[in-house]
Amino acid sequence: MTRRVHISASCALLLCSAYLDPARGDDLSTASQPIAEASVRFEQNATDGDVEVVFEITGPDEGLTQLAVVAPDGRTVVDFTAPDAQKYGIREFVFESPEPTDVESLKAAYPAGKYTYAGATAAGVKFHGSSTLSHELPPTTSFLHPTERATDVEADSLEIRWTPVENVSGYVLELEQAKLDMKLIVTLPVSAASFTVPAGLLVPGMKYQLGIGTVSASGNMSFVETSFTTAAQ
Repeated sequence: MTRRVHISASCALLLCSAYLDPARGDDLSTASQPIAEASVRFEQNATDGDVEVVFEITGPDEGLTQLAVVAPDGRTVVDFTAPDAQKYGIREFVFESPEPTDVESLKAAYPAGKYTYAGATAAGVKFHGSSTLSHELPPTTSFLHPTERATDVEADSLEIRWTPVENVSGYVLELEQAKLDMKLIVTLPVSAASFTVPAGLLVPGMKYQLGIGTVSASGNMSFVETSFTTAAQ
């Protein structure tokens, strides 16, 4: 259950030189406005054994036509310039790294520490932000109901249950059926250990993908995934 997009890299140095360069120590807080939201997290799929780094950035209402993200070691790791944006840019960004099974190589490519963001609108208004990446992943949960690859699962008001996990800040549940173009993503508090699927959402005799992620205080996530098949009518 991988999440969203990838981006090409070519022009972030233009943004940093023409506007602001967080790597050289420009005082972004006085030269520009803060970005509404900027986060980075380390995420693993424990079932598949792969990991990824995910950046999420929300800019101003008019969007950003330029955006650069600089790693703690000074490298530009995200580089975006809109090819033709006379008036509007992009407001929301989700950048995902590849998903190698070699955890150490991904840690080297995206070191822990402070990541800085510099952006600009089509009108030349500058924005800045920062967030901190940790490599520490939360412990995983395990499925209680339905069990892994279960069949003949009730389709009406299914209650999904999992084992509670200590030292996490919450859970993310993902339920997907690609043929039906159905995907449900639910964020749940740390006190939750179950979720009842709304009646009518599941179709009899269909195979569904289910993922449950634990979320750490730093926002990192550890997912486990399985599938189940609902009972035919």
